Amino acid sequence: MSAEPIPPITLPPITDPDIEGEWLRRSLQKWLDEEFLPEPANIKIAERAKQIYVRQRLEGENDLGSLVIAIVTEMRSFNFKESFYGEFAVANAVSDLILDSLGIDRCCGN
Repeated sequence: MSAEPIPPITLPPITDPDIEGEWLRRSLQKWLDEEFLPEPANIKIAERAKQIYVRQRLEGENDLGSLVIAIVTEMRSFNFKESFYGEFAVANAVSDLILDSLGIDRCCGN
């Protein structure tokens, strides 16, 4: 029995970076606040993730996997000292939020 590769998820081209970025910032901050505790660092984390996401999208990146890797890579320079989170948790949360917004099931099992 061989495993089938997971097909890439391609997002539609960005049409309104301000609206899409603000949606991501609000959604991510809400997720961060609800997952553990509301903390001031969550505001900064969500804002930084928004900046990375919007810049990547404006540069033409529509592949969700590549966006997640870009967020992980660029969030490494963020100081997570005052947070419960790290770059992987943030990137995974962004991915989940986007998949949910597109109505795509995140579960890989049958």
